[in-house]
Amino acid sequence: MSSDIARKYKILVVDDDPDVTLKLKRGLEEKGFAVAAFNDPINVISQFKPEEYDLVLLDTKMPGMNGFELYGQIERVDRGIKVFFMTSFIRYYESLSQGYQSVDISRFIKKPIDIDSVVRRIKDDQSSA
Repeated sequence: MSSDIARKYKILVVDDDPDVTLKLKRGLEEKGFAVAAFNDPINVISQFKPEEYDLVLLDTKMPGMNGFELYGQIERVDRGIKVFFMTSFIRYYESLSQGYQSVDISRFIKKPIDIDSVVRRIKDDQSSA
């Protein structure tokens, strides 16, 4: 992905761990992406606007609202939003995500997060769109 494309690409990161959001925000911004980061999923709902982001990176396990519930709320506002779910527990969340038809295993990113592999996933996702 060229840096020109990355600069135009807006990513929303939501994880209850401030260290994770900070690492992702800094790492993706260094690669040229525009990134907004939140640690509280409830704050995301009140501030989310349609077509503001190209991609959302969601932690699956957060207090108050899990990533699948947040995705359901976000999808009501922006039907075309793309999402990747971040988790350390892929097997568990494979079964939990069954109720969400638009979620498949290819939408999961395993923690700990490696910025270069996330950028590759974004690039691959863009080229398959």
